[in-house]
Amino acid sequence: MATNWGSLLQDKQQLEELARQAVDRALAEGVLLRTSQEPTSSEVVSYAPFTLFPSLVPSALLEQAYAVQMDFNLLVDAVSQNAAFLEQTLSSTIKQDDFTARLFDIHKQVLKEGIAQTVFLGLNRSDYMFQRSADGSPALKQIEINTISASFGGLASRTPAVHRHVLSVLSKTKEAGKILSNNPSKGLALGIAKAWELYGSPNALVLLIAQEKERNIFDQRAIENELLARNIHVIRRTFEDISEKGSLDQDRRLFVDGQEIAVVYFRDGYMPRQYSLQNWEARLLLERSRAAKCPDIATQLAGTKKVQQELSRPGMLEMLLPGQPEAVARLRATFAGLYSLDVGEEGDQAIAEALAAPSQFVLKPQREGGGNNLYGEEMVQALKQLKDSEERASYILMEKIEPEPFENCLLRPGSPARVVQCISELGIFGVYVRQEKTLVMNKHVGHLLRTKAIEHADGGVAAGVAVLDNPYPV
Repeated sequence: MATNWGSLLQDKQQLEELARQAVDRALAEGVLLRTSQEPTSSEVVSYAPFTLFPSLVPSALLEQAYAVQMDFNLLVDAVSQNAAFLEQTLSSTIKQDDFTARLFDIHKQVLKEGIAQTVFLGLNRSDYMFQRSADGSPALKQIEINTISASFGGLASRTPAVHRHVLSVLSKTKEAGKILSNNPSKGLALGIAKAWELYGSPNALVLLIAQEKERNIFDQRAIENELLARNIHVIRRTFEDISEKGSLDQDRRLFVDGQEIAVVYFRDGYMPRQYSLQNWEARLLLERSRAAKCPDIATQLAGTKKVQQELSRPGMLEMLLPGQPEAVARLRATFAGLYSLDVGEEGDQAIAEALAAPSQFVLKPQREGGGNNLYGEEMVQALKQLKDSEERASYILMEKIEPEPFENCLLRPGSPARVVQCISELGIFGVYVRQEKTLVMNKHVGHLLRTKAIEHADGGVAAGVAVLDNPYPV
């Protein structure tokens, strides 16, 4: 894809002036992060890193990503309700991956006791890259689906104004008009509000499970503010707070500080280091409750890499979404090559292929939060170590997506504006709400484009690698 901004990227003086204006606009719009020096305080903040120009995205791929999102919502929900599929799929992983095993233990405990919650809420984000085909045309390929703490819906709502401003400064008003309006925070809040309403207790609150050190608080506040506008109150608590002040009554209604909770929205709890023994106990208490969890433990497990790999097997989508051939076809069209590393002939063959052509594969553990995947020489070393160990079952192999690089200018606090070769990742936010067995809401609610320099193999905005961006449809 050729860049629209080629000549503009060559003029260093103009870039520096534009960058100053863009940063001021980002601060004015609230594209903000707390600083790494003061992650618990909003007294000193800075802008979240972003691109100076919007990046070109083929309209057809953007439309395809939006069109398949409701199918992904249905699929995640179907997986979360299929206990036998989850158990069979994760059986080898939980023997080797302690984190997945602990999540699965809670899942089993909840099933054994009987699920108390009747309202289920999914706020997910499906992420894609644009694979360069042999004929040079780009194809949409899914990287992963985030079923817990899918972030940047709030800040993505605020970035279109920044890029419109930059283009307007350059008197490119026609181009500025092509930047899509985008408000994921409103749609995510809509899902939470629906779950809150179906819970059926007008004085109950929404509980946001927060991290102690949360730099990305303004992203979360955007959703809280949307809820408050609907007169739905949100309280922020940590797992430690829940363990000290959370309780269930005889009907398994959840109370925190004596206030009933209708919805639990997790913005923590997706990485092993976020759990102490006390935090695991708090998570179990929350899962046993009647409150609508976003996500409940089964939906978090549905987002694991191992489940993603298993879904790509022939016949799996048909089994989970019976009688929906069109949805199955749309989903399958986005799948990249995914390979099991379970002990046995199939796993041996996958390892042999990856060692023979390491540049074509990525090694992925069952982890969220960015910065966990292994590429190239690192992957080769890891595979050689894992080859004869059962620990390999805690990983999957994935075909490496090779997008067409392009030039853009990345803006980060404390760094000069620099033009680099980049690639982008497109995320589409999806929301669904189910009451008992009835799906009452299923929609896509916006997008997130993140862009990074090609020298970085892995990592998102929160991991400090990618920056926020907007798609410029072409």
